[in-house]
Amino acid sequence: MTVFRYSGRTKTGAQKKGIIEATNKKVALEKLRAQGINARELEESKSILHKDLNIGGKVKHQDFVIYCRQYATLIRAGVSIVEATHILSAQTKSKPLKKALEQVEEDIRGGTAFSDAAAKHPKVFPVMFVNMMRSGEATGNIDETLERLAETLEKQFKIKKKVQSALTYPAILSVLTIAVGMFLMVFIVPTFMATFEEMDMEMPLLTVVVVSISDWLIAYWYFAIGIFLLSILLFRFFYKNNKQFYYNVNYALLRIPVFGILMQKNVIARMTRTLSSLFSSSVPILQALTIVEKVVGNPVVGKVVLEARDNLEKGGTLSEPLEKSWLFPPLVTQMTSIGEKTGSLDYMLEKIADFYEEEVDRSVDTLKSLIEPLMILILAAVVGVIVAAIFLPMFALYENM
Repeated sequence: MTVFRYSGRTKTGAQKKGIIEATNKKVALEKLRAQGINARELEESKSILHKDLNIGGKVKHQDFVIYCRQYATLIRAGVSIVEATHILSAQTKSKPLKKALEQVEEDIRGGTAFSDAAAKHPKVFPVMFVNMMRSGEATGNIDETLERLAETLEKQFKIKKKVQSALTYPAILSVLTIAVGMFLMVFIVPTFMATFEEMDMEMPLLTVVVVSISDWLIAYWYFAIGIFLLSILLFRFFYKNNKQFYYNVNYALLRIPVFGILMQKNVIARMTRTLSSLFSSSVPILQALTIVEKVVGNPVVGKVVLEARDNLEKGGTLSEPLEKSWLFPPLVTQMTSIGEKTGSLDYMLEKIADFYEEEVDRSVDTLKSLIEPLMILILAAVVGVIVAAIFLPMFALYENM
């Protein structure tokens, strides 16, 4: 949105200067007239302070869910789409959402459909939101569509946070284990080894190995850090820019014991919940599958979804490609097949999503109770090996005395 400087007079004749945001000069003049200002001069501001920097431009999940809930309430209360958009743009605390809603309001007043206006802001309005709103406009059930969307987003966000909490704890303890090990290797081990070398005694094998690693870390610590940082940078580069590498990493993650099963349940819940919401909003099935492939967040599942869409185009069923994939348990494929045969696919998908969301909840709680003692044991084992390498020569020295 462009910032314009203006100067003019109010209806009482008072002189007024200031700035105003608008998509173009015509819209800026209309806004000023609505405020009772007759603009004499109007030009685009060149100040860097008025440039739209909008770094990132993404809306927080919570802000978007609140927006959907409030929008549904206003529409149900009989408020027009234009007025509802104006009210929500004025009260939202999210700057990216506020800017997008202001532009959407201008487009709607110009005769553009809400869904088409929202589609111009993909960073703010997800493709799922745009298509569900387009369907809601066609059926006249915008309030129900918004409520369903808000509920879907809330459940997906809750599951996402659950999975993240389960993965964060072992990640932190892993970093702590490495840090403690490095500290012992670099600062503690050399202190003891200097004493043993003065006595010219033979070292046990474990001590020799630990000392060799310690010496290497001390001599080439910069090399070790460089390799570590380079590995992270290369991983991030290929993960973002190489589709095959991105696919292989996600495939490997889904195959990891314990954590892979948790991620598998999470992605199944996300896929079925999204599909159910789209079907319930009367989005055509082929279009719904295309949307799910984009929003599911996993290329392995996305590939199966595209195969299902292709199979439907050829006259097949949705459940056939799911049955051929190792990702989907019999519960998913059987309930999907029943839903297709009985015409209640949206209901069956919703029940699948409910089941796997509860499974994720239970799995996360179980993992948390198991991971804590396991990671403590790993930390104790690392420290124990290093301590044993230090004390074994001391025991041998006491035996020879």
